Amino acid sequence: MKIGQAPRGREGVFAHYYTILYYYETFNKIFLRVFGILNSELKRVGASSRNFFHRSSAILFPSLAIRGKKIDVPIVQGGMGVGISLFPLAAAVAREGGLGIISSAGLDLLVSRRKGKRVNSYEAAYEEVSLAKESGGQHVGINIMVALARDYEESVKGAIDAGADVIISGAGLPLGLPLIRPSGPSGETALIPIVSSARALEVVCRKWEKAGRRPDAAVLEGPLAGGHLGFKIDELDMESNRLENLLPAVKDVALKHGDFPIIVAGGIYSHTDIARFLLMGASGVQMGTRFLATEESGASHEYKQAVVSAKKEDMLVAHNPGSPCGLPFRVIRQSPMFASALKRLRAPKCDKGYVLQRDPAGKFTRCPAKQDNENYFCICNGLLSSAGYDTAEEPLFTAGTNACRVDRILSVHDLMEELKH
Repeated sequence: MKIGQAPRGREGVFAHYYTILYYYETFNKIFLRVFGILNSELKRVGASSRNFFHRSSAILFPSLAIRGKKIDVPIVQGGMGVGISLFPLAAAVAREGGLGIISSAGLDLLVSRRKGKRVNSYEAAYEEVSLAKESGGQHVGINIMVALARDYEESVKGAIDAGADVIISGAGLPLGLPLIRPSGPSGETALIPIVSSARALEVVCRKWEKAGRRPDAAVLEGPLAGGHLGFKIDELDMESNRLENLLPAVKDVALKHGDFPIIVAGGIYSHTDIARFLLMGASGVQMGTRFLATEESGASHEYKQAVVSAKKEDMLVAHNPGSPCGLPFRVIRQSPMFASALKRLRAPKCDKGYVLQRDPAGKFTRCPAKQDNENYFCICNGLLSSAGYDTAEEPLFTAGTNACRVDRILSVHDLMEELKH
């Protein structure tokens, strides 16, 4: 090719592509820099300017549309179990324009204690979703983990029958979710898988399409999230698994299968983070740790203070010992149950059974933590204790990597205002 001649063919396509990419990244950096300066200046000059900034942020943060539902603020509050994301938190987020999410983990026990009578997993999901919607929550959903196999189907049915706007499902690929038929109509509830790669989303889409359904959205969760992580332990620090590097390929899969929204999760902390990922093409964000550290969350006082006190070096990924679900699990180093697990102090036992899997006879009897305290700790009892529901056991504190940046407990209203502005 001669000097000054425009490249042609395949070479030309790549040249144009990288030119566009260069200008996009340059604009992105300039925009976020200007945006940060505006933010600082507007905080300095006062309330009248904040009104202007609110109008500007409305342009920056478009609404999130999922299965015909318009969520005014594209922020999804993560479903945190056990007992953290209950109806008070979900309803509070929904009242602020976001998507409030309940966690189904251990919900039958929590609702039973609150009501003073035994309820099953169907009744618990129905009750909690109904209470969240009755409390003024415009858009409310529920997170139901695939790993909770024993109660999975009944939790799905209860949530749909109660009118949940969305069901978000991860900790395993929810391949059978569209096949679960509730007693009432199910057409209005959006079904949203959590994935950690384009390959995983492709598998979900192909399986669901055979059932006549496609995802209404998908949550792409990166390796900086709290709780269970969808990566092998040696994959967590790989450059290719950074959230921003996973997003383009996942968006391509979504486009291929009908162009549904992608919601990013894991390491989203601030207004600037949200703006950055929206500019990169995400339709929304999911945030857990920030909502864990709110007045409305169900976490115990001890748990919230552990988050506020956490330093960067305190955020660890537990693996051996780790979760009986077989996935890497992020914890705060000072978690009493984790500290005891490192010394193998807790005798193995299972008296809750939420993560039991089927044995060869088809019965839910198998959990590695029942017999082995060398490699596993009991997340059921540890997480129940962290929400103040099982004080006979030591608590287990999980949070995302950015927990070390949390310095105070906020109300949901104040947090949402911070994130929007």
